[in-house]
Amino acid sequence: MSVSIFIQTLDEENNLPGLFDSLEGFDDIVVLDSLSTDNTKQVALDRGARWFERPYDGRGPHQNWAMEHIDFKYTWVFYLDADERMTPELRAEIEDIAKRWDSGELTRDNAPVAYYCGRKNFFRGKWLKHAMPPGNIMRFFQPPHIRFARLANPVPTVDGDIGYLKKHFLHYNFSKGLREWIERHNRYSSYEATETIRALESNPVKLGNLFSSDRNTRRLELKNISFRMPFRPVFKFLYMYILGRGFLDGRAGLTYCTLQMIYEYFIVLKVRETRKPETDAHG
Repeated sequence: MSVSIFIQTLDEENNLPGLFDSLEGFDDIVVLDSLSTDNTKQVALDRGARWFERPYDGRGPHQNWAMEHIDFKYTWVFYLDADERMTPELRAEIEDIAKRWDSGELTRDNAPVAYYCGRKNFFRGKWLKHAMPPGNIMRFFQPPHIRFARLANPVPTVDGDIGYLKKHFLHYNFSKGLREWIERHNRYSSYEATETIRALESNPVKLGNLFSSDRNTRRLELKNISFRMPFRPVFKFLYMYILGRGFLDGRAGLTYCTLQMIYEYFIVLKVRETRKPETDAHG
């Protein structure tokens, strides 16, 4: 395979074997760990991965460190988390792109240097086709031409053209159970609160972006507008469950949309607490 695989981990000894099974045939697998305390390192090394570790300082800074300090074997890198899985269809698509670059058929003058990719998200064994549709996430790129911003849900800055892959990878977001998901999203909500405040203070709404030819630019501007909306958690639930037809996913869809509403409320509360801290009875 002429594609390198980049994986980020934190205590993923149980998830990694399934991910590595889906990556059979890739000969450059790189793991960047956030100081795991379980057997993650040994699992990765036993499967032939290269190992790097550093303290976690937010998704964007963590990924930028990798882009700047890791010497990937191949020009193209595909990034996966431990609870995600490569598919044969996606493997074929990215391998074809990489081979065409290696042959000189594709260059920066006529092709993207980074691609967004969708994913199929699962909850309790059910694909959340409507409640959590595939979306677009930056996952396939050439490291010298990309950097990431934001502490959570990073936004890429690409020096060159971008594209969109047709195939999807798989995401088992609740592989460690509901309790771990809640704990993780409690952390994420703190990062998102920081980014929300930053957007409110320094990223004004640009309505023209809503009419951009790039769908991800339109999505990011809608998110920027949402930071300023009252009743954000309720609107998010209605958007996902009613407009997005999350109800078609049955009980799993209702549960997931409710969890996302709660997560959004965590962000709202933390923004409010940061911007207008309350004092106790003693001042």
